[in-house]
Amino acid sequence: MTTPFLPVALEHASRLINHGPTVLVTSAHGGRRNIMAAAWSMPVEFTPPRIAIVIDKHTFSRELIAASGSIGVCIPGAALADLTFAVGSCSGREGDKFARFGINAVSGPVLGVPLLEAGCAAWMECRLIPERHTEDAYDTCFAEVVAAAANPAVFTDGKWNLHADNAALHTLHHLGAGNFVCAGTVIQARPL
Repeated sequence: MTTPFLPVALEHASRLINHGPTVLVTSAHGGRRNIMAAAWSMPVEFTPPRIAIVIDKHTFSRELIAASGSIGVCIPGAALADLTFAVGSCSGREGDKFARFGINAVSGPVLGVPLLEAGCAAWMECRLIPERHTEDAYDTCFAEVVAAAANPAVFTDGKWNLHADNAALHTLHHLGAGNFVCAGTVIQARPL
């Protein structure tokens, strides 16, 4: 049974990716949809919340994102390491990866983007901010977060709560070649 996600205040949405997790990027347009893994994402502005994600210009995801103007960003937990690697290792041009890997998606509340909750710590539904130069030159897409939600087992009141009881939802950080490390040991900084 999946714990229902709770809305995340948009002023806290950047905290969902501030620590640099690998994300699953979802997109859909014209009856086609795709999901891919991306290791390079980051917040770029608090209000309104805006993010940047590097997505190669030659991917099927970029094609769908450009056509729809929307992006889903899902933050997979440790339990989804195999799936994250799998969807990042094949092209959506070859067929629907949601069907191929048995992925159930919910429809985003604002833009209708496919989003994952099962096995994920959180998601963000985003509107593309067209920026042709950075998209073409650096494969970097900018987007405004229009809705966000998180599993309260790991993120509530704008804060991550990682501990042994929720290890399956600890965020993944890609090291390359299918190797990941998980967030989990939180060290609280103290003033010197």
